[in-house]
Amino acid sequence: MHNLGRYFIFLGTLFRNREKFGVYIGLVIDECVSIGINSVFIVSIVSTFIGAVSCVQTAYNLVSPLIPLSIIAVIVRDMTILELAPTITSVVLAGKVGSNIAGGIGTMRITEQIDALEVMGINSTSYLVLPKVVAAIIMFPMLVILSGFLSIYGGYLAGTLADIITPEDYIYGLRSDFKPFGVIFALIKSVVFAFLISTISAFKGYYTSGGALEVGQASTSAVTNSCIAVLAADFLLAQLLL
Repeated sequence: MHNLGRYFIFLGTLFRNREKFGVYIGLVIDECVSIGINSVFIVSIVSTFIGAVSCVQTAYNLVSPLIPLSIIAVIVRDMTILELAPTITSVVLAGKVGSNIAGGIGTMRITEQIDALEVMGINSTSYLVLPKVVAAIIMFPMLVILSGFLSIYGGYLAGTLADIITPEDYIYGLRSDFKPFGVIFALIKSVVFAFLISTISAFKGYYTSGGALEVGQASTSAVTNSCIAVLAADFLLAQLLL
């Protein structure tokens, strides 16, 4: 409870004594590149293979000849949009982006760079953390959209190349009983997960004390807590919105 209280106080300091709006523009762009552009490769690899494996395993479990093969595409599509794209992508990003945020801010803390900002009258949490939070909220939905597309396309490639399903059946399944709210739900989840991962990681890094060993421990703790928060939020959002 003590850490939870400190976390909410930490969130409150993000919006106090802010710098001018123009100061944040360049910082947010730099963070968008670090969080978003630099994560495209790992997100693409993971998403494509997840879609391919989902297609193969779904086909393996279809034992009745009475079930049309197009149901494989329906299952891959719904699994991707509702769960795999937003949640698995966020868990991957919790490891990559979360550890990077915690390690970077933690290093600034132990080298007294944050203290120097405070001495100059700059709100260090707002200056260092707020651009990361805004950039994460901007870039996570884009990465989730990319992940969803590549996952479904990976299922298409695996299904057609392995002769599991014809291209016509796969396309028919993708269009069958499509619910547009699933896309909105995935984007809502991505925004919530982005906020949780960026703020929890920054919180862990900001309150690091000691040396290099403690920075590593803060990064590990940031990834662990971010993953738990993402999974808990995933359950709550599913209960509330579906």
